[in-house]
Amino acid sequence: MFRLPSDTMMTPELLAEYIGKHKRKVNDRYSKLKKAYENDYDIFHQADKAEYKPDNRISVNFAKYITDTFNGFFIGNPIKIQSDNKDVNDYLQYLDSYNDQDDNKAELSKICSIYGKGYEMYYVDDEGNIGITYLAPTEAFIIYDESIVEKPLFFVRYYKDYENVERGSWSDATQVQYFYNNGSYKWEDEPHDHGFDGVPATEYVENAERLGLFESALPMINAYNKAISEKANDVDYFADAYLKVLGTMLDDEGLAKIRDNRIINLDDDASGLVVEFMQKPNADTTQENLLNRLERLIYQISMVSNVNDENFGTSSGIALKYKLLSMTNLAKTKERKFVSGMNRRYRLIFSNPVSGMSRDAWVGIQYKFTFNIPANLSDEATVATQLEGVVSKETQLSVLSIVDDVQSELDKINAEDEQNALSIVDQRMFDDLLDDSNEQAGG
Repeated sequence: MFRLPSDTMMTPELLAEYIGKHKRKVNDRYSKLKKAYENDYDIFHQADKAEYKPDNRISVNFAKYITDTFNGFFIGNPIKIQSDNKDVNDYLQYLDSYNDQDDNKAELSKICSIYGKGYEMYYVDDEGNIGITYLAPTEAFIIYDESIVEKPLFFVRYYKDYENVERGSWSDATQVQYFYNNGSYKWEDEPHDHGFDGVPATEYVENAERLGLFESALPMINAYNKAISEKANDVDYFADAYLKVLGTMLDDEGLAKIRDNRIINLDDDASGLVVEFMQKPNADTTQENLLNRLERLIYQISMVSNVNDENFGTSSGIALKYKLLSMTNLAKTKERKFVSGMNRRYRLIFSNPVSGMSRDAWVGIQYKFTFNIPANLSDEATVATQLEGVVSKETQLSVLSIVDDVQSELDKINAEDEQNALSIVDQRMFDDLLDDSNEQAGG
């Protein structure tokens, strides 16, 4: 984390210094994590073996599997965001739809799992609406002040354009400034107000230490790839084993017959003959034990369940919950970090007059995370039914995983109740008119 005194002013020299520091961090750490997720491991960069030796390079992409499995569990079901204030709730739904936030949040969550953190940036687009986008820490960073609350001072984003010229922007609490680098950093034009009450970006973190999901297990993943590659080399070695013939001499014709016909028929004294394949010691059991132990430790250290385990699918009820306990605890930690980030998101967005919302409306926003566990709708319906009259209708509906937007569902129920009430009134009026008509006819 970069930190500076709160009264620091951004200059081209300061910008160059911290972009340089950030690039070193990208090269030293983030690029390694990115390569792992993209299946580019150390095994592919080892020195070549001698030409006569098998040299298999096999990788098992645990990094991608762990990341995608956990994020499917954590955010496979979109986060439900709502407010008791109808105007605020309607704006939240519009904002999320306008910015395709379900996809954005899923990608941001994946970025956090890979690198340990990620960023959201806010802006006013050409249509005059609030825009939200996500960024990886390989292309952006935040500089904080030195206070205990770690208040953001500057948000910096940079990239290479189509002419390979480095460009970007930095923002402080009031303004945004664009820059370029043609040997030294220079401002493109005058800064302009961005309209937000604070640096218009939020850092989302996987955990307080900002560690990637598979980062602690990466040495074991590399060891696993090396072990399974050597095992494949052993298979090739045994397929190309040498035939040893002792006690007689074979001419070229005899060697050709053995190779082509795969028949050995020698008329020498059999008591002195040795015909067998040369084999090195078999380490198959040791290799299998190592691979199995590494695989168990990779999942254990990353705290992500191996859902493809043959015994996993047979578990149900409380047994399944215990198998998912470590991953659930991990997801709850990330949930708290995400809630903190989303609170800052809406505080900043509502501070911009473009939103049309009051500045403090973000306080009443509620977030509902539904971890992607196989759901038993029958059990959920039973629980929801049993809660009738015990809790509010809103809480009752929140039990059902098929209800994405509780407030919208409540509105639909109220509309149906009103329609049913009107239908009952209309039926009674019709019955009364019919009775009156019959009385008049009888009279």
